[in-house]
Amino acid sequence: MQITLEAARKNIGYSQTEASELFGVHPQTLAKWETDNSQMPYNMIEKIREIYKVPKSIIFFGRRNDFIRLLRNSA
Repeated sequence: MQITLEAARKNIGYSQTEASELFGVHPQTLAKWETDNSQMPYNMIEKIREIYKVPKSIIFFGRRNDFIRLLRNSA
């Protein structure tokens, strides 16, 4: 089972502002990644485990709408 980047952030209890500071990016950049992280830089992907305390392998990489579509089709 995979989760979205937004779900990983919310599960650990960070606001977008708090998480963006930990990633070292503007909050709008993080908001964009939470909508579509398919273009997220590799060095930021590597920070997911450190910041959100989850392996990057459980994060869905792509558009959030595609993730929702996958969930609906698997139900």
